[in-house]
Amino acid sequence: MTRRVSLRARLTLVILPPVLGVALIAGLWQLNGARETADGVFNKSMLSAAVAVANDVAISGGDALSPRTRDILSSTSGGQVFYHVFAPDGVIVAGYATPPVGIPRTGEESAEPTFFRAAYLGRDVSGVRLQTRTQIEGFTGLFTTTVWQDSAVREAFVRDLMMRSLVVSMSILVALALIVWFGVRIGLRPLLDLEQAIAQRSSGDLSPIKRAVPAETEGIVATLNSLFDQVSRSMAAQSEFIANAAHQLRNPIAGVLALAESVVSARTDEQVRERSRDLLDAAQKTADLSSRLLMLERAQSLSQATAFTKLDLQSSLGNWLEADKRFGPDGIALHLDLGEQPANVMADPVMLREAIVNLLDNACSHGGPDLSEIRVSVRSGKTEHVIAVADNGRGIPVQDMERAMIRFVQLNDAGSTGLGLSIVRAIVEGHNGRISLADNDGGLAVQVTLPAAA
Repeated sequence: MTRRVSLRARLTLVILPPVLGVALIAGLWQLNGARETADGVFNKSMLSAAVAVANDVAISGGDALSPRTRDILSSTSGGQVFYHVFAPDGVIVAGYATPPVGIPRTGEESAEPTFFRAAYLGRDVSGVRLQTRTQIEGFTGLFTTTVWQDSAVREAFVRDLMMRSLVVSMSILVALALIVWFGVRIGLRPLLDLEQAIAQRSSGDLSPIKRAVPAETEGIVATLNSLFDQVSRSMAAQSEFIANAAHQLRNPIAGVLALAESVVSARTDEQVRERSRDLLDAAQKTADLSSRLLMLERAQSLSQATAFTKLDLQSSLGNWLEADKRFGPDGIALHLDLGEQPANVMADPVMLREAIVNLLDNACSHGGPDLSEIRVSVRSGKTEHVIAVADNGRGIPVQDMERAMIRFVQLNDAGSTGLGLSIVRAIVEGHNGRISLADNDGGLAVQVTLPAAA
């Protein structure tokens, strides 16, 4: 079973990792900044100490440093500072005898101080070398003053800066995590309200949700309301269908029962045979009505979600109509005009064939005694194709054409089921098409328009 993750946890996981990534980048940037800051602070301290030592050595001839300079050397940036001063001939004038190892050499007189990292008695040190032209005890030349300090002091300063930055950053991240966690919880309250609104709906109450919702959920609410509307209309249609079916089947079934009783009560073989034929005819009509009712229900269940297949109208219509034995030299003439351009549609072949057969049945059953021909044609288009079925029968009055497609409506034949055109209409609309009726010089022309296949 797939473990479900709450929306709040998802949003927290989506928000916090990028923030942590930014915090990591900011931390690295702060580390680099802390090192640059430490280098700047300590280099200035070293340079100040070197200048102070050089001045005191020049004044005292290397014998003593002033108290102020000693204070600088003992507490500069929180750690002791070492120094020595060399004369031009390499003789030490003042300070510690052992210099750091690895100090870069300039080779020439340089007015700019040289900052370095070296080793002193096995420890890493950082310092500055300063060359000044000075006169000490009558000797004039280029004196070199070197000042250095244990690098651990500098690293401790960097760590202190980083710890302060880390504490501030972690505090901000913790606060942000709490804000995100509880903020998302507060932000999701409209969804919880929406859940309650949906939970209140039932099969007896599918009214649309009208409460205010966040803009991000307006699409969900609109889809739900559309679904509620579709389900409501579907339930209403099914209820109406069941009521109409029960009403339409009541009389035929009652007739079948009455005829069955008359067969049982018949006194002669002739009466039995006659009443049996009537019973068989009534049963066939009842079965036909039931079959058409089921076909209507199936047609109304068609939708774009149905797995349609690509269908060639020309070849399919040709095969369907040529197999119909009702049309021939001695009966009604059937004329086919299937066109030359391809006409492909996405359709359910069984249901589309049922629609065409129902149109032919309708023409043959209600065309009247003057019906002599039926024409079936196909017109191809870029976005839609048209199937036309026209006859020269008695037709339907223009004012009754819309009513003719309503189920159970019988215009001029009380013996019909009144379902033929309504089944065709349901099938066509289930294919996202449309149907229209028109006068055909006294006869009836039915036009079915279907979307062209991509």
